[in-house]
Order: sequence, then C-alpha cells, then structure tokens
Amino acid sequence: MIANELNKFVSYCKIIQPQSREDIKKFFEGVILFPYDKELLLQAYLFLNLKILFPWCTELLLFEKSPIADYTDLGKCDFVYLTTQGNLFIIETKFIDTAATGATERKRRNKHRNKVFDQVMTLKSRFSEYWNIDKEQLECGVFTTDPEVDWRGNGVNVITKSISIEHLEAWRRGYKKDN
Repeated sequence: MIANELNKFVSYCKIIQPQSREDIKKFFEGVILFPYDKELLLQAYLFLNLKILFPWCTELLLFEKSPIADYTDLGKCDFVYLTTQGNLFIIETKFIDTAATGATERKRRNKHRNKVFDQVMTLKSRFSEYWNIDKEQLECGVFTTDPEVDWRGNGVNVITKSISIEHLEAWRRGYKKDN
C-alpha cells in the first residue's frame, strides 16, 4: 500500500516537473556563468556534483516546487530525488554568509542554520501527511555553505553536507561546460 502512495507521488512529479534533467543542467550552467544569486549557485553546485555529495540519489523528481499541488504557501522543496533504495530524499539548501562578522551576523547565521533544518523537517511531515508516505521512506538532507551545520543533523536524522564559500567560488570560476 505504501509503495503505491510513493508511486502516485512519482507520477505526480512527472506531470508538474516538465523540465528534463538536461534542461535543468543548462539552467544551472547559466547560473554558473552569470551568478546573480548565491543560493542558485549553491544549488547548481549540488545538482552538478550530486553523485559526490549524495550518491544514492538517482532521479530528480522536483526542483523548487511545492510537493502539495500548487500550495507554495505550504513550502517548496529545493530538491526531491528518488533514491537507489526506492525512497524519497528531500534536500534543502541554504547559502549562509560565514565571512560576515559581528553579533548581528552571528545571530543571522544561527537563524539560517535553524531555518534550513526546520524547513526540511516540516517538508518531511507534509509529505508524509499529504501523500500518505511512510516517514521511513522519506529521508532528508541539508546542503549549505556553513560547516557548522554538519553536526546538527545527527540528532534529527538529517544528512548534512557543506561547501565553503571559497571552494564554491573557485569551483564556479573553474567550471567547464563539458564537465
């Protein structure tokens, strides 16, 4: 029964996510050439280096879409992938400015760290409730520019990965389209 609900969700995604993997790759390559948004650059890195970061992810089901019809007020997923185990893997990304200093910036960073975990856990619950998918079939990941989040996922069963802003920028400068 549960697998049937997951299959319904996968079928739904194929309808609302009309872009092919190749179309999304071209979009992200454009972001790399003209990085007008730091969050999109982080997402481009994740998308183009997925097999290194989250090797169990196989098929992109959703990118920047609501998992619940068109109710974007209930939250959009940055990425939802099907995994090699037949589960869903929800990934939220957050560009966190780690270079800024001062008390206000420390507070902002901490708010962003908490927010990205809240987002992914809330999406997991909404997936489970709306689509009637067993929470055991829903896995979560967070990808940021802040290594401080790496340990935060342990207690809440969220897989965390990060890249430094410097490494992200070096990757962008060195990216070749034929990768």
